[in-house]
Amino acid sequence: MINDASQEPEEEKIEVTLRPQNFEEYVGQEKIKKNLSIVIGAAKKRGEAIEHTLLYGPAGLGKTTLAHIIAREMGANIKVTSGPAIERVGDLGSILTNLDDGDVLFVDEIHRLNKTVEEILYPAMEDHKLDIIIGKGPSARTLQLDLPKFTLIGATTRLGSLSGPLRDRFGIIHRLEFYEANEVECILDRAGKILGVEIDEAGRELIAQCSRCTPRIANRLLKRVRDVAQIEDALSINLDIAQRALEMLEIDHKGLDPSDRRVLDAIVTKFGGGPVGVQTLAASTAEEVQTIEDVYEPYLMKLGFLERTPRGRMVTQACLDHLGYNGETKQQNLL
Repeated sequence: MINDASQEPEEEKIEVTLRPQNFEEYVGQEKIKKNLSIVIGAAKKRGEAIEHTLLYGPAGLGKTTLAHIIAREMGANIKVTSGPAIERVGDLGSILTNLDDGDVLFVDEIHRLNKTVEEILYPAMEDHKLDIIIGKGPSARTLQLDLPKFTLIGATTRLGSLSGPLRDRFGIIHRLEFYEANEVECILDRAGKILGVEIDEAGRELIAQCSRCTPRIANRLLKRVRDVAQIEDALSINLDIAQRALEMLEIDHKGLDPSDRRVLDAIVTKFGGGPVGVQTLAASTAEEVQTIEDVYEPYLMKLGFLERTPRGRMVTQACLDHLGYNGETKQQNLL
């Protein structure tokens, strides 16, 4: 599936190259950019670090990129880690004590921090203190260390999974929204120039249409279409090349891939269109619950193909029409 394709080292380098370096290069999320520019400008005038910032929304919309831009605009170093990587209190303590004044600590998937580690963050975020318990039982004592004045930037696809105490300690909270088609086209135009490949207007429109309103997926699709163009020694990506490349990937004109259709088909054929609980749906499709909730559902719900109800997930008439269900017959609406 195009969303979860593992990246080779060379591809990771390209991904970093495609990442915008400042707010001017960052397309979309205009309200967030404006608000962050004001916050950063004011903080720099005061000579202070900006407040702790929480960015949330579906995967691939630019949370990590924004974190790097914030650090760059502040003239600060950024240390990057993730919730699952911080397994013990000592891991977090080591990271925090190695920060300098003004540094940015970016924690991706912050909702996956374990409870013990999270509680150590509370005084670190509020008072820039690190409490370390030495020993056990009656002889245990607490050692308090001073920390530099750092900024924590957390990113999550699941705001509701964050505990209230942690969420309340962020002074700035922004939700990233899905992108408009014209914004994705601008992103593709910039990516094409960086990759050294020409894209005509029709080809760019088709790739943008199939990108699930998500920059990360748009860039990945562009690279796969570029592969086809290069194999065929084409001078540029046109509509025909883009269409054939997307057909090879089994991406339809709404951006649905085989995995999306497998989930929707399961709801229709196995559960009569729903409602069906997400645990049951995950078991029937051999997918993880988190994958369904974080990868598939946000876009399917945006399309109006899937509904969440108190009793479970249901497909809509728009979904049935798109998949080609008509009584007992079905024809997939591929490109």
